[in-house]
Amino acid sequence: MSKIFSHEGKKVYVAGHTGLAGSAIVRRLEESASKILKVSHSELDLINQKAVQDWFKHNRPDVVYLAAATAGGIHANYEKPAEFIYNNLAIQNNIINSSYEYGVEKLCFLGSSCIYPRLAQQPMQESSLLKGPLDKHNIWYAVAKIAGLMTIDGYSKQYGCKYISVMPANLYGPGDKYTEKNSHVVAALIKRFHECKILKRSEIEVWGTGKAMREFLHCDDMADACVFLMENYDSPEIINVGTGIDLSIKELAYEIKDIVGFKGNIVFNRSKPDGMPRKVVDVEKLYKLGWKAKISLKEGLKNTYKEFLQALDNGTLKL
Repeated sequence: MSKIFSHEGKKVYVAGHTGLAGSAIVRRLEESASKILKVSHSELDLINQKAVQDWFKHNRPDVVYLAAATAGGIHANYEKPAEFIYNNLAIQNNIINSSYEYGVEKLCFLGSSCIYPRLAQQPMQESSLLKGPLDKHNIWYAVAKIAGLMTIDGYSKQYGCKYISVMPANLYGPGDKYTEKNSHVVAALIKRFHECKILKRSEIEVWGTGKAMREFLHCDDMADACVFLMENYDSPEIINVGTGIDLSIKELAYEIKDIVGFKGNIVFNRSKPDGMPRKVVDVEKLYKLGWKAKISLKEGLKNTYKEFLQALDNGTLKL
């Protein structure tokens, strides 16, 4: 397949470059002959419209990866619903509109598979968007992300912008948050299993029934897919990114238990929410373009735990 776009010689801005998704995209782009623009939150508040406009006017990126977001698990969504919807709407609107105003050639917006209806037919096809009620546990984040992809669609149709929207499955890997309340499920489980191992606990509590089915995508696979799509896809129609393989939270917990080496028992707290019963994306559209995930879940979890231990050793992470 011949590429329809090249990063070579381009100035590429990765919004959210320190996060799980953004840092992976930076690692992937470092393999290409492009100049990566990175700016910290202390230097640029993405919620501030004028600040974002001024930054774009001064730096003039050619390409944008919009990976910046206020994100987290079910608990974080419940505790900070206003922040989840306001921050994400503001960040998206500011970056997308400034990209248009200052001539960005191509933009990749990172959505989320949580945009799909709670009871969407599985695996979830792109066409199931807005075909049913959302899951109530992260509705604020989901609505913001849906607004973002509709903004991409609108700017593409009205202004002819070459902007794309990708919908990744649940992400994990280096760069994730290991805080008690803001972690994604893999990071949260790795941290808690490790703590229980160190403290020699006899059991560990895992939220929910363990029956919920989830798909997990390593952030480096996600980044590779995003770069691939920027170079080979230019439709405003959303496209899923994932492995197409799911497992239960119970199976995931036992997999992480083995990798960490925790010897105690797992207790599932059924009073806590499961979220969507099943969530796995249909990746047929992506497969037909010629991309497939390379990192198996077992390999990815082992590497993630290894990087977790390294972060503890070098002091960049504290329990």
